[in-house]
Amino acid sequence: MATISATGAALVWFRRDLRLADNAALSAALRTGRPLILLFIDQRDRALGSAPGEAADWWLQASLTALDGDITARGGRLDLLRGDPAEMIPALARDHDLAEVFWNRSGEPAIDERDRSIAETLQRSGVEPHAFAGTALIDPARLLTGSGTPYKVFSAFWRAALRQLEPNPALPAPLRLATGPAIPDATPLATLGLDPANPDWASGFRTEWQPGEAGAAARLEIFLDAALNDYPEGRDRPDRSGTSRLSPHLGSGEISPRQVWHAVQQRLADGANYQPAEKFLAEIGWREFAYYLLHHFTDLRTANFNRTFDGFPWRQDSAGFKAWTRGQTGIPLVDAGMRQLWTTGWMHNRVRMVCASFLVKHLRCDWREGMAWFEHTLVDADRAVNAASWQWVAGSGADAAPYFRIFNPVRQGERFDPEGDYVRQWLPELAGLPKRWIHAPWSAPVPVRQDAGLILGRTYPHPLCDLAAGRDAALDAYRSLKRDPGEAGQASVQG
Repeated sequence: MATISATGAALVWFRRDLRLADNAALSAALRTGRPLILLFIDQRDRALGSAPGEAADWWLQASLTALDGDITARGGRLDLLRGDPAEMIPALARDHDLAEVFWNRSGEPAIDERDRSIAETLQRSGVEPHAFAGTALIDPARLLTGSGTPYKVFSAFWRAALRQLEPNPALPAPLRLATGPAIPDATPLATLGLDPANPDWASGFRTEWQPGEAGAAARLEIFLDAALNDYPEGRDRPDRSGTSRLSPHLGSGEISPRQVWHAVQQRLADGANYQPAEKFLAEIGWREFAYYLLHHFTDLRTANFNRTFDGFPWRQDSAGFKAWTRGQTGIPLVDAGMRQLWTTGWMHNRVRMVCASFLVKHLRCDWREGMAWFEHTLVDADRAVNAASWQWVAGSGADAAPYFRIFNPVRQGERFDPEGDYVRQWLPELAGLPKRWIHAPWSAPVPVRQDAGLILGRTYPHPLCDLAAGRDAALDAYRSLKRDPGEAGQASVQG
């Protein structure tokens, strides 16, 4: 092995950790006292499935712009390259006489395996690699059942996690960043060109979000001040601002789960109610569970976790899928959610479940189609969480909703959007309907529809399917699978 340079610079390789505070790789690099090269590589690696969708690209461009400003304000410089890290990191180490390379692990098995190969190449050339945890709170390799197997039920997983979960204090952001040698062929940030091709789509994002570390911190404080105490009920109401909306900030690493954890613990110490805080932290726990599953079951994104579902008779319904993506299914809560997604790059979690259930159960489209669309349009397109969530709704995932539970979007709307405010916000063509009919406009008497200016089939579509018939067809399809005796149950509708 070659000798490590005593005077070389250290490279900090930013990935989905676009922050200066609580960044283990950056903090460790600073402790070496070496001049730093701060680098982000935009990777379009289809083989690893790491190329994001257009909405996540928009967020990435804005987040990198914010990070660049934060680094510049501390006397540093953010360099950007585009290409394959497996080739570029060793080449940079050679060309710039690097002594050490620091990064935070992604939590995705294929990417982390690629990174281990990079580390071995660096070591052979006399460059010391350092990889740190930071994407999740839990080390999935160390949390196992008493029999040494991975947990497959969230509640048992989270109870076990809480027994050993004592996160270290979050690391402070550095006050100064020493600048290392410049990378001559770095890509100017303005020319990355990550904004969506459709500028009208991105316009809604700009009014909705503040990407960057400061935006993440502000979003967390707003939630803790205004919505935490009402979280158990407010989280289910799309007509209210009852959720944290931290998901895109967590997804890009502008804030760490450890920072969120400690912020909530501080509120508890200051007298916040325990139950709402516990409920919110359980949602952080679901994110942990998704990364845990992806670590132990590496094909989670491509294969049914429950292999019984390999024989499920999915339908090829291109017209239905297209109507779903455009918010033109004729089912108001579904359409409102899909239009919110297209306009803002985000959708309320309760509505995500309803929209996903409608696609995979009423229309019986493959969950992988829905997952791909969400990853194209969500600014918080977290690949682990997205896969685990879609499989949960489909019934094929770990600790999944039982196959016989099918969300009824009308009842869901009446329960969680009782005044119809959410639907009216995103479906102005239904704004004139009384709340009695807002979630099932086809049921409204003709004079009521006329007074509201609603003409089914013209100003708003007829329902894409009859909800009762779609439910029955889905139940027949699920019953056709060979099921374990313990999975049998009576058909019911999730209200």
